[in-house]
Amino acid sequence: MNSFGVRFKFTSFGESHGQAIGCVVDGMPAGVKFDFDLLQEMLNKRKPGQNSFSTPRKEEDKAQVLSGVFEGYTTGAPISIIIMNENTRSKDYEKDVFRPAHADFTYYHKYGIRDYRGGGRSSARESAARVAAGALACMLLREFDIEVVSGVFGVGKIDSCLSSDEFDFDHAKNSEVFALDQNLEQSFKDEILKAKKAKNSIGARVFTRVKNPIKGLGEPLYDKLDSKLAHAIMGVNAVKAIEIGSGIQSTYMYGSENNDELKNDRFLSNHSGGVLGGISNGDFIDIKTYFKPTPSIFLPQQTQNIQGENIIYELKGRHDPCVGIRGSVVVNAMVAICIADALLLNASSNLNNLKQIYKKNK
Repeated sequence: MNSFGVRFKFTSFGESHGQAIGCVVDGMPAGVKFDFDLLQEMLNKRKPGQNSFSTPRKEEDKAQVLSGVFEGYTTGAPISIIIMNENTRSKDYEKDVFRPAHADFTYYHKYGIRDYRGGGRSSARESAARVAAGALACMLLREFDIEVVSGVFGVGKIDSCLSSDEFDFDHAKNSEVFALDQNLEQSFKDEILKAKKAKNSIGARVFTRVKNPIKGLGEPLYDKLDSKLAHAIMGVNAVKAIEIGSGIQSTYMYGSENNDELKNDRFLSNHSGGVLGGISNGDFIDIKTYFKPTPSIFLPQQTQNIQGENIIYELKGRHDPCVGIRGSVVVNAMVAICIADALLLNASSNLNNLKQIYKKNK
């Protein structure tokens, strides 16, 4: 599907080597101050070609807002944003060859259409549209002092030994690889460049935190906040796993170790990652996301063509040596979208909320 969300809903459009990509966001309340600088800042963090740690493909990714904003504020109408593709190079891609570990194979067998141009719709290029939608979600969340922050805590076989409360989000904002541990900044860079020099790629691990979340966000049973987050994040290109709170580690614990005890209206730990029964409990919402190595590598690999013939293929083109770096920006955007959607859904969760909205409560 090309749409995500219930109340705060966006639909993305476009292909990697088409004329443009973009999104239409529906459900954004009227009267939110529109911050174009924030929109462009988030797109700039994700855009390709900024340094040697991302793809050489250079795109300006300048957002054009076509509707839904008037005199600096949202109008309540759908907000449409378009981003032109200015640096496509379709000649790098062979029409009849399935690139190993790419979606070319499955898309072709599902739709019977072969869009070989950089992966077409399945390309991570589409994620710029998600970041644009996420920027709008951040504008809404800012009205409630809710902030979503992300960074990279692991690359390849190197992981930070810091606890999540020690991660430096301010450093990550200014880091070329969004490193949460400034002592590992250079090690992360060295690992990426080593893989790149070997014509290979490498995986990464991302930590995301929602600060100041409101209690009560999430729609049980089948739209629990954690399941919604998992749905959103697993839809990001190259993501293979996520964890909420202590995640996998909690399966090694006793209940007495994993339970977050309460005292003086605060939790003494946060193994739950800020979500209980699929509903936010007011603590930090903590998420770890795991990115596989970019499947686009420049080594000879065995594959097949459309005719079913076995061939040895050497990839061409321009690709990220570590997709998890720019992917961290996309995860941040999708988390913001989930929280914004949950915020709007929660407005009608009980009668008191409705009475407050319509000023009918006694």
